[in-house]
Amino acid sequence: QVQLVESGGGLVQPGGSLRLSCAVSGIIFSGYCMGWYRQAPGKQRELVALTSSNGNTMYVDSVKGRFTIARDNAKNTVYLQMNSLKPEDTAVYYCGADRLLNKVAGIFPQYWGQGTQVTVSS
Repeated sequence: QVQLVESGGGLVQPGGSLRLSCAVSGIIFSGYCMGWYRQAPGKQRELVALTSSNGNTMYVDSVKGRFTIARDNAKNTVYLQMNSLKPEDTAVYYCGADRLLNKVAGIFPQYWGQGTQVTVSS
């Protein structure tokens, strides 16, 4: 049984930081591409960042320089370090996994987590 479990969300003031974690089980993690996505109320789900199985990374323009995606294959976990948070970063954040990079990039990975809420507000 494949499980992706996100954690680390919460309420933070503008300019603050959070680190999201996505713990993965049931797959050979090192062979999978991983993505972080978000969905704000009334908006479509969007890709925030991804990491390929060999560690290459990509970010959406709105988070470049503020967010960092990293994977720890020994812990079967992918992280999203979010700094300089803005109110427009408020959303439910999801992680996704797929063997194929184009599926992660295309927002249709094979496996999804349940999401964690991030709220940026003063």
